[in-house]
Amino acid sequence: MKKNFTLLYLLLTFFAASSAICGAYAQSANPKREFRGAWLHVIGQSQWQDKTTEQAKAYIRDQFDKLQNAGCNVVIFQVRPTADAMYKSELEPWTSWLTGKRGKAPSPMWDPMEYAIEEAHRRGMEFHAWLNPYRVTSTAKEVLPASHMSNKHPERFFRYNGQVLFDPAYQENRDFICEVIGDILDRYDVDGIHIDDYFYPYPVKGKPIPDDKSYARFGKGMNRGDWRRHNVDLLIEQIHTTIKDKKPWVRFGVSPFGIWRNKTSDRRGSESSGLQNYDDLYADVLLWDRNGWVDYLVPQLYWNLDTKAAPSRKLVQWWNDNVHNSDLYIGQDVQRTMSVPDPGNKDRNELDTKVRMTRRLPNVKGNVWWHGYWVTGNYKGAADSLAMKYQSTIALPPAYGDTGKRPRGVTDLKIERDGKDTYLVWKAPRNGHTADERDVVKYVVYEFFPGETQDLDDPQAIVAMTPMTRVKVDPERGLTFAITALDRMNRESEPIFIYNK
Repeated sequence: MKKNFTLLYLLLTFFAASSAICGAYAQSANPKREFRGAWLHVIGQSQWQDKTTEQAKAYIRDQFDKLQNAGCNVVIFQVRPTADAMYKSELEPWTSWLTGKRGKAPSPMWDPMEYAIEEAHRRGMEFHAWLNPYRVTSTAKEVLPASHMSNKHPERFFRYNGQVLFDPAYQENRDFICEVIGDILDRYDVDGIHIDDYFYPYPVKGKPIPDDKSYARFGKGMNRGDWRRHNVDLLIEQIHTTIKDKKPWVRFGVSPFGIWRNKTSDRRGSESSGLQNYDDLYADVLLWDRNGWVDYLVPQLYWNLDTKAAPSRKLVQWWNDNVHNSDLYIGQDVQRTMSVPDPGNKDRNELDTKVRMTRRLPNVKGNVWWHGYWVTGNYKGAADSLAMKYQSTIALPPAYGDTGKRPRGVTDLKIERDGKDTYLVWKAPRNGHTADERDVVKYVVYEFFPGETQDLDDPQAIVAMTPMTRVKVDPERGLTFAITALDRMNRESEPIFIYNK
């Protein structure tokens, strides 16, 4: 149980010569609500190709178990790395990263995204489908079949630094990308649609982007930089509209490069000197936030705290001060964080400072760990640190939408005993015939000891977050349990209590 685990942590920190007071502070500082995500990428991950269907399913279960044990509550799973599909699609071919060859279906047939959604939800975790919008190939060596769209409509694509990319200038391309997203929304119970930092390609010195023809056709005399940004703006707005028209509760998230603009380029910019979203990738992230086109942003602050060109210590403050309408989470690089000592507190790594900073800043509501495989692989103890300290309590993801609305609560809460095991059993509130934002999708289980204040804001009281209506609990007599329901917007119902006599 979580309380026993907390006691174990305090004992361990004592024997490690750490202060029990500091350990208790770290526990109490864990918030009840926090976005704790992890990216699981497919591109470049050849291990998928070496697995049978059953082995791949077992691998997904293992990765999700390890993320859950590390306290994560959101999986951001790559389903479209290069205009291909990690799922059954009539629009795009199977990804070569799954089967070894683009267009080759898995055998025996299965749907990795469908399975991953089921396994994430089974653990009470959210599933966000991660797509790269513009990339068609990842290397110069890949040869696309004659039937591929880029060969049928070459004017809608360009090649840059060995990669084939959709030209963002074409409305037909924006329509197709949104058609892919709409198809996912129609057929899969995803909680989010997520795109990463690849808009116009990362610049290579001496290699201009070859979009002269589309600029001549569509530019209409605009400054080329403004025109490129406008093309990306149109896609972001259209993705937002596509999602909200189909499933308003599905969240649209973007994880941009960690610098919007440097202060030397714009007085509103950050104290940094690196590549810029606005000028180099043509992504005006603050405009998207201002216009309400994105539900959350995860700037990739993968640098160390005091990296000269891009100090994450200053950048996290900048993003906190400049994102006003979207939820803000911070993308953290596990490897760099765990590999550099923090001179400020004499820690062997920067994890403590980075987590404390995100929790201290009022507009930051969580972290996303890059990459998830470093968490599941426990890189330099990262998973242990998250599980035992920084994410040791179960966290509900942030609520969104109209927080004045609350789902209906559960009914008929009972305690059942099966031999030595004790279970809570309840009836779920009835959802409507069509999917709705107020549909109840999971439940939160709280546990209180005799004489303990029954405080539902205390994260240490949470012992489970589950889609099930039956859960095994501590059999100790005298405990009080409470159950609440969460809807698709993570809003929480009124509790129902029961006493274990």
